[in-house]
Amino acid sequence: MEPVETQEKSSTKVTIWIRELRAPFFTATLVPVLLGASIAWYRLGVFYITFFALTTVAALCLHAGTNMINDYFDYKSGCDFHPIYHEFWAPFFGGSRLLPEGLLKPNDVYIAALLSYGLGATIGVFLALETGWILVLLGIIGVFSGYLYVTHLSPRGVGEFFVFLNFGPLMVLGSYYVQTQTFTLEPIIASIPVGLLIANVLWINEIPDYIADRAVGKNTLVVRLGRKRAADVYAAITVATYLYIMSAVGLRLMPMLSLITLATVPMTSRAIRVARAHYDEPPGMVRANAATIKVHLFTGLLLICAYALSGFLVL
Repeated sequence: MEPVETQEKSSTKVTIWIRELRAPFFTATLVPVLLGASIAWYRLGVFYITFFALTTVAALCLHAGTNMINDYFDYKSGCDFHPIYHEFWAPFFGGSRLLPEGLLKPNDVYIAALLSYGLGATIGVFLALETGWILVLLGIIGVFSGYLYVTHLSPRGVGEFFVFLNFGPLMVLGSYYVQTQTFTLEPIIASIPVGLLIANVLWINEIPDYIADRAVGKNTLVVRLGRKRAADVYAAITVATYLYIMSAVGLRLMPMLSLITLATVPMTSRAIRVARAHYDEPPGMVRANAATIKVHLFTGLLLICAYALSGFLVL
């Protein structure tokens, strides 16, 4: 048997790496992958569990690699050392904090990110051989935009768009394509709400990061707009998401059951009030940060249920 001390060290190491992966944020990947598969079920009555599992693992690998590479580049830029994070830190902003705390070595995180990208790419190539090479293009966009997010995309104010694109249209379409080997506009139409909501998660997390990001020249859209206007844009994106869903249902572009997503409106309303009242107080923003993640998750799950249940009704 292993000594107790060795077991404790191993357990601590695993916990540290789970924290580095920022696993609680993997819902950003699980929602669009599930949505794409549920649309395939709704439209064509197909669901291949093996393809679904491989798609999920590949997408999670790319997400994990992106989280780690972003931590690495934020550490290298000096952003993580800003005094504001010594005053207050929460899991929603400032990265994992493991590198500035010295709990992990930068090179280890960098290598782990590349390995994660490599595993995701390998699974992606296998799926492409089985279904179609268009998946390679989607994967390349995902890998390069994730890798270049901190160094090239975010400083130019387009990082938020690529988060919307990757965790919305591209991931939903990719998941749908793996199941059906066909293209249609429906996955893209249905992906817009989850894409907007995950972009909003990034957006509201960037508000407390405003001072540190500005100090190192990471000119996100939030930095360019300022925190007050950013809080207003956050509210506008949220409202636009629900208006989009209602309009799409009204135009018969999404199933009627999609209106069950409106059940998250009360949660959203509270998050907007908190964000607009505490945009310049990081501790006060925590409730809004947490609520925004829940809104994305629950709205996405309700939308998935809407398509899955509609599929049963059609069948």
